[in-house]
Amino acid sequence: MLTLPPLSLYIHIPWCVQKCPYCDFNSHGQHGELPQQQYVDALLADLTNDLQYVQQRKLHSIFIGGGTPSLFSAEQIKRLLDGVQQQIPFQDKIEITMEANPGTLEHDDFVDYRAAGVTRLSIGVQSFSSDKLNLLGRIHDKDEAKVAAEKASQANYKSFNLDLMHGLPNQSFTEAMRDIETAAALNPPHLSWYQLTIEPNTLFHSKPPQLPDDEALWQIYEQGQQRLAELGYEQYEISAYAKPGYQCQHNLNYWQFGDYLGIGCGAHGKITQLAEQKIYRTVKIKHPKGYLAASDYLFDKTEVAEEDRALEYLMNRLRLMSPIPKAEFEMRTGLAHTSLDIGMQKAAEKGLMQISHDHWQLTPKGNMFVNEVLGQFCD
Repeated sequence: MLTLPPLSLYIHIPWCVQKCPYCDFNSHGQHGELPQQQYVDALLADLTNDLQYVQQRKLHSIFIGGGTPSLFSAEQIKRLLDGVQQQIPFQDKIEITMEANPGTLEHDDFVDYRAAGVTRLSIGVQSFSSDKLNLLGRIHDKDEAKVAAEKASQANYKSFNLDLMHGLPNQSFTEAMRDIETAAALNPPHLSWYQLTIEPNTLFHSKPPQLPDDEALWQIYEQGQQRLAELGYEQYEISAYAKPGYQCQHNLNYWQFGDYLGIGCGAHGKITQLAEQKIYRTVKIKHPKGYLAASDYLFDKTEVAEEDRALEYLMNRLRLMSPIPKAEFEMRTGLAHTSLDIGMQKAAEKGLMQISHDHWQLTPKGNMFVNEVLGQFCD
């Protein structure tokens, strides 16, 4: 039987100063003054329409992503967060993350966003190499990235994250390792370290840059993981590393197949409807012009069919390094854990999975071949 998981909220702010050539997110270059007040009004109306999904829960976490949310003033972020709390109570010590671009932050903004209610910043550094930042179309330089991390550390946030990419155009092993060392010297409690991938509908897809070959990528990944561990960062998710006690609670809920409301242009949500014993996914109107003109912001709502729940759960949960409790699988999917017995046994026979009475756990080999593990559950 399905039980209600924790409830998070994702808020999408779609504008950027300019579109990066690798980005396939729903983001739009800024042209003229942003409709900040109008958009916050729409976000709060969008949330009102979704209150039917709350089912008496308090909010576990909030993540304000984009786009570049730090283009919005601290005043509007405060009005947004206050408006959310008026509609849905917050859990004690709620984690509220906001993404920020070093090129859009003034020094005073850090304190102001903290006063507005943001408890955690996620700063999109990507690299500390000016050459690589130019190739990625970033609007900040390496010095601005360092200053942003230093100011976040001084502004009394409970935590902050630095986003770093590797496998960048023409990136050498030495350059990739230097980025890790530079980031770690700034002492962020959390690091997101992930490989650049070329996605459809991006400028890099139509004009691909020269990327490191597979052997170089593997060396960077293997040695980078080892160095991050030496520096005190525990890998708890495929591309997320944290010092003890600083894992991103919002992302943990996401990967554990928790529930989240999604408001804003193109935002996705995943909701358990307890009375119906069903799971739904929602998508909101994508383009800012259409979203701002709407009164019903829902673009699509689809049920996750019962026969698809197990695979969807695993596609999320296998990103985490922690063991998978069989009880969690049953609560989040409404299915008996024995429904996975055949697939888990196949994975175990291939050395990809360890099975105990209460848990499943990827082996080191399984962590490297997650898609092969998932293949054991596909018809």
